[in-house]
Amino acid sequence: MPKPKFPFYEGDSVLRRRLLIGLGVLLVVGLLAGLLARLAGGGRTDRTDPQPTSLPRSISSTDLTAGSRASAPPTEAGTAVARPPHTSSPTDFAAAFAQALWTYDSRVVTQPDFVSGLRGWLTPESQYADGDSVTGQVPDPLLWSRLRDNGQTSTAGQVSAHVPDSYTKAIQQNPGAFTQAYIYAVTVTAKVAVAWDGGQGAEDRAITLAVQCRPGSDCALAAIAPTVYP
Repeated sequence: MPKPKFPFYEGDSVLRRRLLIGLGVLLVVGLLAGLLARLAGGGRTDRTDPQPTSLPRSISSTDLTAGSRASAPPTEAGTAVARPPHTSSPTDFAAAFAQALWTYDSRVVTQPDFVSGLRGWLTPESQYADGDSVTGQVPDPLLWSRLRDNGQTSTAGQVSAHVPDSYTKAIQQNPGAFTQAYIYAVTVTAKVAVAWDGGQGAEDRAITLAVQCRPGSDCALAAIAPTVYP
């Protein structure tokens, strides 16, 4: 069965896709290394968190290693994007955000409102919040208008999230850096169904998020890494 073609998300050639896979892996590895380096040397706050001698209990929980499947809360009337969930689980939060990111109806939601809604998931700690990484995942206003003209909608399903083993090991080697910001790298995968006037299709997607979950607080988004091609 031939792979469905999306109006503005055409399939890659086999060679190009292989190159993208390799690039995606390198980008994620770079993100993990850079995130730990940033926590260790920059973005420090006035908090006086103790420096643990072992991995924080929360990151070794079954929730992080077994993966998580979650849905974003229903979108409220008059809003473009679902509200952030009240959760202390980085995987549940990441799964909910990815579903919000990959679920939209371009016929009724404007691009600025969609971007604004997604940016509402960002942490209020400005030294960690990367709003540009969120905006970069959304079609620009011109492309969005073309999506609207074609009646395009997108719905994310089979959403699953987990903390990569490489990030868990990196934190084990430097737990003090982790407690500066309590940021987890979480990889999310999903099956995204796209429909437009006269057609429909589906594709697998994956993305890595930096999620901040300070003890006693709800999780919030810090940044989005470049797209990973599974």
